[in-house]
Amino acid sequence: MDISIFGMGYVGTVSGACFASMGHRVIGVDANPVKTGSIARGESPILEKNLPELISEGVRSGRLMMSGPEEAVSGSCMTFVCVGTPGNGNGSPNTEYIRRVCSEIGGCLKHKRDFHIVVIRSTLLPGGTEEIVIPELEKSSGKEAGADFGVIFHPEFMREGSSITDFFHPPMTVIAGHGENRPEAVSGLYSGIDAPLIMTEYRVAETIKFVSNAFHALKIAFANEIGSLCKLMNIDSHSVMDLFCRDDKLNISRAYLKPGFAFGGSCLPKDLRALNHRAKTLDLDLPLMRSILDANRIHIERTLSLIYPYRGRRIGILGLSFKAGTDDLRESPMVTLVETLIGKGFKISLYDRNISIPMLTGANREYIFREIPHICSILSHELEKLVEDSDVLVIGYSEEELRRLIGRFRPDQVIIDLVRFLSPADVRGKKFIYHGLCW
Repeated sequence: MDISIFGMGYVGTVSGACFASMGHRVIGVDANPVKTGSIARGESPILEKNLPELISEGVRSGRLMMSGPEEAVSGSCMTFVCVGTPGNGNGSPNTEYIRRVCSEIGGCLKHKRDFHIVVIRSTLLPGGTEEIVIPELEKSSGKEAGADFGVIFHPEFMREGSSITDFFHPPMTVIAGHGENRPEAVSGLYSGIDAPLIMTEYRVAETIKFVSNAFHALKIAFANEIGSLCKLMNIDSHSVMDLFCRDDKLNISRAYLKPGFAFGGSCLPKDLRALNHRAKTLDLDLPLMRSILDANRIHIERTLSLIYPYRGRRIGILGLSFKAGTDDLRESPMVTLVETLIGKGFKISLYDRNISIPMLTGANREYIFREIPHICSILSHELEKLVEDSDVLVIGYSEEELRRLIGRFRPDQVIIDLVRFLSPADVRGKKFIYHGLCW
């Protein structure tokens, strides 16, 4: 294909050189003559392993060249936007460059008769494609996105120092854009690359880059706090973290990475407090570790704020243990939720198929009678009756027995889902009021 790239910085230069090595014809555009001059001579403007060789070969073969905006757009069928979105002083991204480039590209599209695809690789906050890119392109071109030209959002996952390897071996290829934008043309560029191809919506694709980088930063901060604590306890932190990473079922895995309700149980809260206490005795500040329990508490408060507007209504709560399939009530966030609502005068009914008061023993029994001493008066063993009698249903666990009741939810009932028990298909077209906790 004939591709043009606006913005020959790190992402633009690496992408251009790699596409050229795959046989595509690439035309680069950049406002900095030092960059364009360097690439035009077959030299790399940035330090990156194997990049000088790719650029030299691309220029020598005639598949990589520099040009002006008009010639680049008219001489290609697809334009990649790779300009930077640096941070402002207040933390917000500076979108000046992408606005300017989109306006420039739109001006070039004004007189182009062929359908042209604009591919955004620049990092944008969710909504950026629809609120910045498309309006700028339509305004300057006088044309309509989707009808006269296509707009695709296509995040990159390249790391400096290994960007060429990452380009050819990405964890996934994410492409966002409705069918009329011709996303299949962009996916065709990667037909020789072995990676999962994900077609999704603009805002999902925009968000994933921020989520990925936030998690990378979190992992580094976590490892460093563990390392700092280990050092003061004369423990080899690398041995600890090597062992930690061997667990790919829970530690380095998909486990615990689905948005839902707060954590609880007999282990997580207790061990976090113990770790923080040990750090305190060593005069070591671990802000990340300290913040975890606060984040959990705030998440419970966020949940309560969904229920508070229904004061005076009959509240039915499904699930009480700290997770489905167990009768462990110790430090269950559902118990905290119920305790708070009762304290504020809410009329509560509870159902949990795994909870039997006579069967509770030891610390589990002691905990629940300390936190909710009148649990026997609010615990129901008749699921259907609880659902029928409740104005508001709070779903706190996911059990198959609840599935058969979906069709019995009344139009006047409010469903507050803490575990995404109901899928979008379950909710679509239904008359009951639905609130998902974080979806």
